[in-house]
Amino acid sequence: MVDLVLLQSVSYVAAAIGVLIAAIYYMLTLRTNQRNMRINITNNLMQTIFSPEACRNILDLMHMEWTDYGDFENRYGTENNPDSASIRISYWATFNVLGELLRKGVVDADTLYTTIGWFVVMLWQKFELVVKEHRRRYMSRDQWTGFEYLAGRMLAVMKEKDPEYRVPATYDKYIPDK
Repeated sequence: MVDLVLLQSVSYVAAAIGVLIAAIYYMLTLRTNQRNMRINITNNLMQTIFSPEACRNILDLMHMEWTDYGDFENRYGTENNPDSASIRISYWATFNVLGELLRKGVVDADTLYTTIGWFVVMLWQKFELVVKEHRRRYMSRDQWTGFEYLAGRMLAVMKEKDPEYRVPATYDKYIPDK
């Protein structure tokens, strides 16, 4: 009878060890998958956002000028300039998704900062008022909040690395110091 109790106890311990090993294996696999996902996202960003065409598109976005929201819509809106609008919406949507992934911890802020941080902040600064007016007129209040969150986090990382950093108001034009 004692042998049966001992056998049962050993069986329970072996089962517990098996569950523990499975949990450790699962956690290691999960970490590896997350690391691989971060590497894939970084590679995709490097291939898509840093192509010569993509860099040109960012410069085109940075060179846009308008006086108010109506003027913006007339020059760059979907009805009057679908080519420009498609480029703008493509970047906004990309940054929106990346912001949500950052918010959920799927990607890390340092990797995003290293790859796209500076121009996310620049584009957000350039289009912030347009985005907010677009929300008010056409979309829900949560439209493009991932983009807004991403820009805020990238600015926070910039300021953490360089406390004296300020977003230049004239990024796309050289104005010499006096």
